[in-house]
Amino acid sequence: MKTELKGKVVLVTGGAGGIGTQISKAFSEEGAKVIVHYHQSEKNAEKLTKELGCKAIKADLTDSNQASSLFEQAIEMEGGIDVCIANAGFYPKQSTNLWNIDDKRWNETINTNLSLTFNTSREFLKHASKTKQGSLVLVGSTAGIYGEAGHSDYAAAKGAIISGLLKTLKNEVAQIGDRVRVNAVAPGWTMTDEKLKDGLDNSDVKKITSTMSLKKLATPEDVANSIVMLASNKLSNHVTGQIIEIAGGMEGRQITGTK
Repeated sequence: MKTELKGKVVLVTGGAGGIGTQISKAFSEEGAKVIVHYHQSEKNAEKLTKELGCKAIKADLTDSNQASSLFEQAIEMEGGIDVCIANAGFYPKQSTNLWNIDDKRWNETINTNLSLTFNTSREFLKHASKTKQGSLVLVGSTAGIYGEAGHSDYAAAKGAIISGLLKTLKNEVAQIGDRVRVNAVAPGWTMTDEKLKDGLDNSDVKKITSTMSLKKLATPEDVANSIVMLASNKLSNHVTGQIIEIAGGMEGRQITGTK
């Protein structure tokens, strides 16, 4: 695909994680100068630097000072940042109804998704306000659109990212000029290596895809390709404030426990 991303500097937060790894690879394949942010995935980040010839920076993006330092380092390394993919986030594995979620889990989920994305967006748009150009892609989730029983904390955080935050940023960056765009993707169930390790049989897939037109799960490549398209000024120059669902035509979630 002719994306005209060759030579562009792309920062991918959570760029060494399950979906993040493929996002980093996809931009590298387009000839972009990729900077991989990581927090805990150090081994995979090191592997990517060797495989892609990219750079990697460690930071805890829930800490505003570390977020600021990440961008300072990235800008010093490459002279600027053209594209930022706000992909980093955390999904609590334990399914827990809202009335059983304690303050610790709620605050942790909000901090590692919504607050983290706020810190990332703020630092990138500070830079974009000076360069007068840039593309920011927020990574949400279909949980933020349709809800997800047992994960009200995650659904609330992702919903805020792809609704109030996205729509507000789209309008605010208009003050910078017409060369700054903000969009989002909302992946549904995606077959990452972690999900494969946890185990997913045919009955699980049948249940998950029961509300989907396409009876299959997304791959990290599906997500990455949509992000590349949104990030590219060549392919999406007049697209801003939009959400692409990568969810096989999902029309909701299956509700359990009803009669």
